[in-house]
Amino acid sequence: MTKSRFSMALLALVLSGTATFGLRADDQPDADGWISLFNGKDLTGWKISDGGEWKVVEGEIVTPPKVSHLFTDKEFKNFEYKVDAKTEPGSNSGLYFHTKFEGGFPKTGFEVQVNQTHGDPVKSGSLYNLVKLYSSPVKDGEWYTYHIIVKGKTIQVFINDKKLYEYVELPGVTGVTNKLNQGSFAIQAHDPKSVVHYKNIKVKPLPE
Repeated sequence: MTKSRFSMALLALVLSGTATFGLRADDQPDADGWISLFNGKDLTGWKISDGGEWKVVEGEIVTPPKVSHLFTDKEFKNFEYKVDAKTEPGSNSGLYFHTKFEGGFPKTGFEVQVNQTHGDPVKSGSLYNLVKLYSSPVKDGEWYTYHIIVKGKTIQVFINDKKLYEYVELPGVTGVTNKLNQGSFAIQAHDPKSVVHYKNIKVKPLPE
């Protein structure tokens, strides 16, 4: 591709609202537009906070025994996001989006809860601090699929293809906490006793 054609193609992506930040040349979408964020072998494309010892075991990301977060290098604005998760008994975790790399528990963005039997009463699928679900639609020890759709001012959350709710951001929201904008995805390691497995992590960018 010539330099001029590349520039025109990039401009078209920006104008269509589908441009993402940090994509590498080998991050090619499949026929349906999905981009894999986890290669099943290592943590290429991810950044670890707080020195967490995140592992890849038999094609799965396994959370470490301490508070830590695993952030994508890439940032996205509007998207469909799918993740397969499996919790061990008593475990807690979370799936963040529109967040930024930082230590401790992220203060920016949104967290969808991953929790079946941990002591926290807010269970899987909840939009933490915004939409609270007090029972989980799934069980420990079983794989299930999150499907999160963010477009404009709306968030839809599905588990195993069942829509749990739609959250709509009200006008006048300010600041960076819980404000729809743009950012990275992150996976949470919550505490030393929590062990959660993740695989099949992928995103489909959407136009504005």
